[in-house]
Amino acid sequence: MLSRMSDFAPLFRLQDDMNRLFESFFEDAPATRGYSSAYPAINAWEDGDAAHVEAELPGMTMNDIEVYVTGNEVTIKGKRAIGGEKQDAAQWHRRERASGEFSRSLTRPWEIDADKVEARLTDGVLSVTLPKCEHCKPKKVKVLTA
Repeated sequence: MLSRMSDFAPLFRLQDDMNRLFESFFEDAPATRGYSSAYPAINAWEDGDAAHVEAELPGMTMNDIEVYVTGNEVTIKGKRAIGGEKQDAAQWHRRERASGEFSRSLTRPWEIDADKVEARLTDGVLSVTLPKCEHCKPKKVKVLTA
């Protein structure tokens, strides 16, 4: 059995070499590094009266970002341009930072009070506070005796 496996060793090495070749080719191809559906990376949590979302958006300004609220959904959209005339004309050796448009939406189990939403960008982290609408907050009901 071992001798049969050693007969295939050159084929396994060839397969490994081909895999590395294709990985390095696609790794450097700019078109393959657009934003995925999981960009930007986010953290989301809820306290009693609101939900909070933090998104990592390094190198971006509030002019590059849009936050939309519709009903129970919040959407973070933006566009990131990397480079300029000098970089566009350059011969690239490595290009790992993605550029282009992105969009990420989260749905809450309750309606968001769009008029009270706050968004702040600090040190490349977008923080969004999504308050619950008043009629969505739990209300204590007085229990009467018979």
